[in-house]
Amino acid sequence: MERDAPHLPRPATIDAYGDGGFRFAGMSHRGSLLCLPAGMWASPVTSSAGISAESLSPVVTADPPVELLLIGAGRDPWIPPAALRASLQEAGIAVEAMSTGAAVSTYNILLGEGRRVGALLIAV
Repeated sequence: MERDAPHLPRPATIDAYGDGGFRFAGMSHRGSLLCLPAGMWASPVTSSAGISAESLSPVVTADPPVELLLIGAGRDPWIPPAALRASLQEAGIAVEAMSTGAAVSTYNILLGEGRRVGALLIAV
C-alpha cells in the first residue's frame, strides 16, 4: 500500500462494488480497498489468505486511529485467526469479519454515524 498516495484523502461511502472493484466519491477503483479515517488506498490483499498483521499494519498506525475494523473477506465469511484478533485488540481496535457485501453496507452505516471505522474490502 502506498500510504503517501491515497486514492482519496478522506473517507467516503462506497457507492457500488463488484466486477473486481469499487465505486466511491465519483471514482472507480479496480482491486481491493483499504478505507481509513484519513483516506482510501488500494490494498494488495486479494484473498483472505493475504490478511495478516503486516497487511493490516496501516490500520494499527492510522491517524486518526481506527476504533473498529471491518474485514470484507470476499464472497465467503472468514474468521480472523486468534493471534491477529489479539494483536488488533491490543492496539485498541475491535475487528469484525464478514463477506465484502456485508462489510460495505456496515461500513457505510458506521461512517454515516461519524464512527472512526476502517475497512479492508477484498474485491469480488
